[in-house]
Amino acid sequence: MCELLGMSANVSTDIRFSFAGLALRGGVTRPNGDGWGVAFYDGPACRIFHDPIQCASSEVAQLVRDCPIKSRIVIAHVRRANRGRVTLANTHPFSRELWGRTWTFAHNGQLKGVKKRQLDRFWPIGTTDSEHAFCWILDELARQWSRLPSSSELDVALQELLSDLGSLGVFNVLLSDGRSLYARSDNRLAFVTRKAPFGKATLADRDLRVDFAGETTLKDIVTVIATRPLTRDETWTAISRGQTLVLRDGVPRVRLSTVRSAYSSETKVGKAPSMKSCR
Repeated sequence: MCELLGMSANVSTDIRFSFAGLALRGGVTRPNGDGWGVAFYDGPACRIFHDPIQCASSEVAQLVRDCPIKSRIVIAHVRRANRGRVTLANTHPFSRELWGRTWTFAHNGQLKGVKKRQLDRFWPIGTTDSEHAFCWILDELARQWSRLPSSSELDVALQELLSDLGSLGVFNVLLSDGRSLYARSDNRLAFVTRKAPFGKATLADRDLRVDFAGETTLKDIVTVIATRPLTRDETWTAISRGQTLVLRDGVPRVRLSTVRSAYSSETKVGKAPSMKSCR
């Protein structure tokens, strides 16, 4: 299965540690060797890197690992192709402009019949069901609003649209407009929020450890989302099936109702903390 990585933070943050773990799953510790991509937001714009080869051996991925690109919202993906050939055009995350902002989208799963849904303004470049679903979402949003709506209005609309697409199959998704990060889980997605007092963490796929206390300030809040927990010594919270988690400034802003523990025994998976509804 493809794997996702997302980050939301209240300060510009270096994600090289988490990306190093994801890169290994792009062809070494997991068979996701059919391309990779990562998007770093800078306000409404994005730096996006793609390569249609395995992430673990990509020189472009090595550049990303070596360069401390800082961002407040990041979306990354390593692909295991099941629909659509292995090409640059089919490599996630996909991006489009809407209301003067860059939207990015990465998906894990399959959506039966999604290509029967008619498109208008936004069209796929590649042949994946994922990109078709992304274009359909943006078309639906553009029909509802001619200008950028409030984040709270988008929260409601996107949860409905993502739930609708989820009825077609497996739909684990990361989506952003540069203001909010939306994470929709179907069968596997989890998050960890790091804030003061910061501790140490070790990657699950490699003996690499970092002490976040030496890399952060007391005001920093960073939430990382992944298909499978990326560290072996932190408590990750599984997002329940069908739940859309909305994050702004590193803070999850929806109340999670139930939590499924579907991960390896070596990684601690906890219950969701109490969270206020979207604002």
